[in-house]
Amino acid sequence: MIEEGSKRGKAMVEKRQLFMEMRAQNFDVIRLSTYRTACKLRFVQKRCNLHLVDVWNMIEAFRDNGLNTLDHNAEINVSRLETILSSIYYQLNKRLPTTHQINVEQSIGLLLNFMVATYDSESHGKLTVFSMRAMLATMCGGKIVDKLRYVFSQISDSSGVMVFAKFDQFLREVLKLPTAVFEGPSFGYTEHSVRTCFPQQKIILNTFLDILMADPPPQCLVWLPLMHRLANVENVFHPVECSYCRSESMMGFRYRCQQCHGYQLCQNCFWRGHANGPHSNQHQMKEHSSWKSPAKKLSHAISKSLGCVPIGEPPHPVFPEHTERPQELTHTVVLESPSRLDEEHRLIARYAARLAAEASNSAQQCPPSDLGFNFDANKQQRQLIAELENKNREILQEIQRLRLEHEQASQPTPEKAQQNPTLLTELRLLRHRKDELERRMSALQESRRELMVQLEGLMRLLKDEEQKQASQSGGSPHSSPSHGAGCSMPMPIRSTSAGSTPTHTPQDCLAGVGGDVLEAFAQGVPRNLRNDLLVAADSITNTMSSLVKELHSVDDGIEEEETNMRNGGDRGFRTVTQSKPGIKGKVYFHHKYSPK
Repeated sequence: MIEEGSKRGKAMVEKRQLFMEMRAQNFDVIRLSTYRTACKLRFVQKRCNLHLVDVWNMIEAFRDNGLNTLDHNAEINVSRLETILSSIYYQLNKRLPTTHQINVEQSIGLLLNFMVATYDSESHGKLTVFSMRAMLATMCGGKIVDKLRYVFSQISDSSGVMVFAKFDQFLREVLKLPTAVFEGPSFGYTEHSVRTCFPQQKIILNTFLDILMADPPPQCLVWLPLMHRLANVENVFHPVECSYCRSESMMGFRYRCQQCHGYQLCQNCFWRGHANGPHSNQHQMKEHSSWKSPAKKLSHAISKSLGCVPIGEPPHPVFPEHTERPQELTHTVVLESPSRLDEEHRLIARYAARLAAEASNSAQQCPPSDLGFNFDANKQQRQLIAELENKNREILQEIQRLRLEHEQASQPTPEKAQQNPTLLTELRLLRHRKDELERRMSALQESRRELMVQLEGLMRLLKDEEQKQASQSGGSPHSSPSHGAGCSMPMPIRSTSAGSTPTHTPQDCLAGVGGDVLEAFAQGVPRNLRNDLLVAADSITNTMSSLVKELHSVDDGIEEEETNMRNGGDRGFRTVTQSKPGIKGKVYFHHKYSPK
């Protein structure tokens, strides 16, 4: 019971989440109900990510979920509605780039709760198909003319004439959206809404679009085109100062007073009814959704006066009165199997038989004097069909051959190394030996560092002993023979015996150890200690040099084995150059990686 109560409480919180966020935007301060309604519905649209779903994608989702075969008054439960919304949002994420992916679960939850609160106020747990399609087609993204065309296809008969009862049903469903955002008193449904929209009797598509896209549109749907205009001007910039708030730039709509010269307001000030100076809220304001410089305005006015610019442009394209019957592509199947050739031959034979039947019927109706001509025409048709059949067969065979060649080319060819296990074994052993030598190199470097640290400790002891002797003899510890005129010069740099080992100084060997060892080499240290240190350093360096040579020999062996396995080098290699720390100069290890 506790778990069920927590789930119910969570569902109630999610149900109120969208409305709480909408109230936090403080849209109620907008004094005009049309703008207030459009702003609220635009917020719901963006918060549920419906603005990213085009109307054509929405229609495709309806068809994929089988909604086009159901009756308008058929009911679907909430679980199926959730499945439909899931398919819409998951398909949306497939179309979006990876950097703009949406939170599918959150979008489904917000939209589902909004639709249930709007169309299932009595908590039946079911919605009609028509209400769901009307809501999603109205609130999704896309052009308003495409949305209205889809709506007209749902409320018209087979002859392309609007059915008033269906339009009345559409108004009932779509006007529940303003009611859901608490704007029902201004845009609620009434029994006279249909006649106020269309006073005439016969309404075709062009008339439907002319009335609903007019300026102004019918009063009950005036918020619908405004919501689309809001979406189009959200990022429009006007480099003009607002006459009330003194903001130096405007975003969105710009409003110019028709009575006060040069008086302009940003959309926030106009929506909230701000006015100052001689301007009044009763003055007529013109809404601007774009910015034109004075030079562009002048050129446009001149072009318009000269007749270069059409005075009035139609709000939508003109569509034919008798719409073409849409093609039924539900059961269309593209054959990719090997039997496709036989299927096409049968189709050609069927068409040939139909042509022959039509020719025979026409021959029966023709006078006897035309029989010879008809016979020759039928013979030519049969010859043409035979030629087309042969050409089609050749084309299909060529397509099959190219497909096989493509499949063979795309399949990875077996490597020659798999046919010679001896070469694979030797190459594996060489790589294993190379790894062991690299590990040994690392161990030697660590040992060398530890040896240098120990030598530094010995140098400290030697220095302390020297200071004690100097203090006992009464001299200063700083009066070392190395500072006098007869000081001995530092020992010359010794070259190693190995030809491939880089020549280095003691300071290079003791890089990163400490200052005492370096000082010991530079000061007057007894000859035998310096010799011992140099011998130890040279021994370690010679060992590392031999190890480098051995690594080079192993690399050469691996390269030779891989070259033999590639039989002429049919695969590329990438060389990675590394330098081992602690050795003067750079020791290069060429690791060759074969792409997998």
